[in-house]
Amino acid sequence: MIFCVEDDNGIRDLMIYALNSAGFEAKGFPDGTEFFIALQNSKPELIMLDIMLPGDDGITILKRLRNNAATVDIPVIMATAKGTEYDKVIGLDTGADDYLAKPFGMMEMVSRVKAVLRRVVPQNTPKTLKVGSLEINESEHTVYSCGERVTLTLKEYDLLRLFMDNLGRAFTRDRLLKLIWGSDYIGETRTVDVHIGTLRTKLGACGEYIETVRGVGYRMEAKL
Repeated sequence: MIFCVEDDNGIRDLMIYALNSAGFEAKGFPDGTEFFIALQNSKPELIMLDIMLPGDDGITILKRLRNNAATVDIPVIMATAKGTEYDKVIGLDTGADDYLAKPFGMMEMVSRVKAVLRRVVPQNTPKTLKVGSLEINESEHTVYSCGERVTLTLKEYDLLRLFMDNLGRAFTRDRLLKLIWGSDYIGETRTVDVHIGTLRTKLGACGEYIETVRGVGYRMEAKL
């Protein structure tokens, strides 16, 4: 089940229709009040959440979800107005799994939903992570790029593992600092850029998997 929180009736109906056509069950809600009432009775696999809503806005709703043990792990895709990089950054830093800039196509929306759901980590996490020609053996802490062993620093390894665990998810530099260096780290976001640069170099051709998301940060995408 996918919950769509969108106050525009036409857009919401179109989203539900597109998701149903793609084989998903979907329900729509015009605001946070009705959404949270429904959330008491059922837990969705994923939430599509518009930022601009009557009453509590999407960021406020997202914070409530991430501060509740029952909903903290539900994947959330934020819908932002076109060109509002600030909303994208705030959403990702608050815990959104991905974002869509309005106006977005229904095929793109369905594709993003499928991608986020694929990234949901199962309980029995495999000991080996593979993305294209990249491979991490978690039990041995070894990394192979295009079949060659790569030696990484601890921070580089942690960055790579985070990206491979969250394929397609964009992370802001501030978010990466908090996740990899810790919330008490005092330093500039330039630290992230430097580590990403050295990581890309060490990975060789596979370094292209780590993409720069303009105005946001970084994400990993497997190249064919």
